[in-house]
Amino acid sequence: MERTAKKFQPSEHQHLRYNPLRDDWVLVSAHRMRRPWQGQVEKPPQEDILRCNLANPLCPGATRANGEVNPNYEGTFVFDNDFPALQPDAPEPDAGDHPLFRAASARGVCKVMCFHPWSDLTLPLMSLAEIRAVIDKWSEINVELGANHAWVQIFENKGAMMGCSNPHPHCQVWASNFLPSEASLEDRTQQKYLGEHGTPLLLEYARLEAERKERIVVENEDWLVVVPYWAVWPFQTLLLPRRHVCRLQDLQHHERDSLASVMKRLLTKYDNLFQISFPYSMGWHGAPMGSFLGADCRHWQLHAHYYPPLLRSATVRKFMVGYEMLAQAQRDLTPEQAAERLRNLPEEHYRLKTRDAS
Repeated sequence: MERTAKKFQPSEHQHLRYNPLRDDWVLVSAHRMRRPWQGQVEKPPQEDILRCNLANPLCPGATRANGEVNPNYEGTFVFDNDFPALQPDAPEPDAGDHPLFRAASARGVCKVMCFHPWSDLTLPLMSLAEIRAVIDKWSEINVELGANHAWVQIFENKGAMMGCSNPHPHCQVWASNFLPSEASLEDRTQQKYLGEHGTPLLLEYARLEAERKERIVVENEDWLVVVPYWAVWPFQTLLLPRRHVCRLQDLQHHERDSLASVMKRLLTKYDNLFQISFPYSMGWHGAPMGSFLGADCRHWQLHAHYYPPLLRSATVRKFMVGYEMLAQAQRDLTPEQAAERLRNLPEEHYRLKTRDAS
């Protein structure tokens, strides 16, 4: 008796997907979502945060750990990190006496940027004008630090689950004299793709996703947000411009406005997914700077990664352990399923809806 060949279904059958940005693969095993969960349950994030608390070192008028007093800022506020991972005057390490024991110079600066003076606001609850001010400040910092540093990493860790120790809306900026590992990897893969196909990798990818629609979460005339085909984290997204843009500071006026809009829509959907202030780590990647400013960086396309850890609910997260640490990345629902869930969520923030109803 002949066996009937099964028809492959991405949501039912495990398979591998290739990530061209990292030149590696992810195992997709969506059928695992049916297993019962008896693992660790996280505490939901705190919602009752004081708007201004002088005991919070990020608030206007508060005293920080180094004794400096913050100004009574009314918009964004940038200051040198009081506990920097990179310093500008670190001495040269010994090069090492064997290829297996190598060291190299690591110099740079670390800054903290507050998005808003109120501690109880997050980006999706801010106005479009306030988000636009954040984008403008990101661009300004990129120009300032990029003049003398090869890489400027703007990143936001949101929520205690992502290691954020302070609920005040803020991000960090680390500028270094070297290209970090992820930047070097993306530089290599994008350069290779341009050489082989004649078009920037992520520009082509954005065009294809715009045509296929199945992984789009939100979009407008200048931007689209997708759960990437190769996503690792459950509700991971990739924010892409529709035209070729190398760096944040290259964005035109109207593109910054539309970026503020698409960010607000995406982050509102994130919060609405489990009706909490959704935790994530995000960061911008663009063409290197410093000595690379005069180089040919056409292979680069500006983009932002969002990596949220939550999987099933506000209290159940995805852990990267075991197989993921020792073999390769693995995910428990398809990117298409994740995109559909996010896409179908309302764009009115659940907290504002509750406030209007009361």
